[in-house]
Amino acid sequence: MILVDTSAWFARFAADDADHAAAMAWLAENEQPLLTTDYVIDETLTLLRARRLRQRAIEAGVLFFTTEVAEVRFLTSADIAAAWDVFRGYADKRWSFTDCTSKVVLESLGITTAFSFDQHFRQFGNITVVP
Repeated sequence: MILVDTSAWFARFAADDADHAAAMAWLAENEQPLLTTDYVIDETLTLLRARRLRQRAIEAGVLFFTTEVAEVRFLTSADIAAAWDVFRGYADKRWSFTDCTSKVVLESLGITTAFSFDQHFRQFGNITVVP
């Protein structure tokens, strides 16, 4: 299973994003199941809308909520508490809170691969970042 981050979803939906072609090519070739989180979906839809890509945000939402493009992990209160500990504990990093939730999910599920263009994921340690 591969965790999909906001940066990868954004690149997939934003045709003018510098990583769009790489995201589309990787998704076309990937055969492993994808996992994302409710926090990543929230961040993706918000980012698309903030970048004035409202229609793309709607299309992304339809894909997330009506298809099986990825399994969605809904964070628990324990996940959120653990993410808060990560957020507070890594003062030298510029990780978003959503990044911290992804780190917690990766570790708790034993996932070792993330689809991301966010360099912060390379700082997590023991995670292979694709593409």
